[in-house]
Amino acid sequence: MPSLAALLDSRHEIAAVITRPDARRGRGGRPSPSPVARVARAAGIEVLTPMSARSPEFCQDLSRLAPDAAAVVAYGVLLPAPVLAVPRHGWVNLHFSLLPAWRGPSPVQAAIRGGDQITGASTFRLEQGMDTGPVYGVITEPIHARDTTGDLLSRLADAGTALLMATLDGIDDGTLEPRRQPVDGVSYAPKVSADDARVDWSAPALAVDRTVRSLTPAPGAWTASPWGRLVLGPVEPTSTPGLPAGVLSAGKREVLVGTATTAVRLGQLTAPGRRPMPAVDWARGVRPEAGVVLE
Repeated sequence: MPSLAALLDSRHEIAAVITRPDARRGRGGRPSPSPVARVARAAGIEVLTPMSARSPEFCQDLSRLAPDAAAVVAYGVLLPAPVLAVPRHGWVNLHFSLLPAWRGPSPVQAAIRGGDQITGASTFRLEQGMDTGPVYGVITEPIHARDTTGDLLSRLADAGTALLMATLDGIDDGTLEPRRQPVDGVSYAPKVSADDARVDWSAPALAVDRTVRSLTPAPGAWTASPWGRLVLGPVEPTSTPGLPAGVLSAGKREVLVGTATTAVRLGQLTAPGRRPMPAVDWARGVRPEAGVVLE
């Protein structure tokens, strides 16, 4: 959304906005437009919502508009060659990593989970490969010790918007040419699955901490328990030794879980059918027995 707002305020003419089809929401199942579609329509801009990027109608609509360039932010769809060929200067994608590191749909999650200290954003020209195209520009961003994916994405969205605008300006002025990505340093960040989001208590405390922060706020790290699936907010590594992996220890002021190294302190959690709450409040209600194991 910051990128669309910046484009609306820029010197560039927006021929159309492409976003996902309206989704059915609420009890009545009424079609609801995406936030991007609402902003674009309010500004009087044509909105394209193709069911498939491979549909001939979508390619025809793009050809009718004859765009000079197409800016892409978090669209999440691989575009076929005929569609890629329509804009004169191609499709310019804003990707939240320092390419060629963390190509794929979840680069921020992967950077936090991998323990990276520095990440950033790149603008590049889309090709048919997964994030393989030549790069126009990059910005860097430190990853702080307690950053969640939500924290980092918020900062990258703001800094990345400025990078995207500078890239589009440079393309328009004829002063910017993309450079091929290095062949070394390639890594991939696949889509996070439900199994990926399950906490492995047999891992070291630092790894558990990174996993949970990488999945906050969405889709949420989780663990199985006698009370059902618990979705965890950020945890905090402690210096408390001797608690076996996965074993829950609930006190008046803190709730600890053992890992392969030291215990981690639970922060906020969400039990089935409940709202998020501090772990100590949850434990006060369920009164877990000593030695209960989370899996």
